[in-house]
Amino acid sequence: MNQSMDTTGSRTGMWLFLYTEIMLFGGLFVIYAAYYRMHTMDFIASGKELDMVMGAANTVILLISSFCVAASITAVQQERKKLACTLLSITLALGFLFLINKYFEWGHKFDLGIYPDSPAMEDSPHGRILFFSLYYTITGLHGIHIVIGMILLSVTMLFIFMDKIRADHFVFLENAGLYWHLVDLIWIFIFPLFYLIL
Repeated sequence: MNQSMDTTGSRTGMWLFLYTEIMLFGGLFVIYAAYYRMHTMDFIASGKELDMVMGAANTVILLISSFCVAASITAVQQERKKLACTLLSITLALGFLFLINKYFEWGHKFDLGIYPDSPAMEDSPHGRILFFSLYYTITGLHGIHIVIGMILLSVTMLFIFMDKIRADHFVFLENAGLYWHLVDLIWIFIFPLFYLIL
């Protein structure tokens, strides 16, 4: 009975936490929408400066990683500990690959002088400055969430090795999975807003 109550409490707490994360990014998306309405043409022109192939690759990477997390929960339920750890290892590798792609993407933009308060941006239209300010803020915040998710999944994998997560007790893995799915979902919104803008 106590374990059931703890499980319910953990899940409820996680959903409440995820709600605050949704509100955070939701607020940023509302700000984006407001500025897009005010500077539509500048936003469209700025969006064309981003690498759509890189953005699409990161989308595929996160979708595959979400599948691996979901499959790891099934593996734990089936008492296939080694498979669960393998799937989580793949997820961590994909998360790392996402961050590497983002590093090179940001690095290329910095090399071109495309970042807030850079000399190259001084004479840019106000809409372009706003677009890239939001781009770095939102994708940077998302990147931080990727790192947090990777730490959570690493701890989860350790708990599986230690048998703290098993077929009859896997709520921590479920919660870590929910967090990772949220990170994936947020990117699904980021990708069209910045890379497919029309």
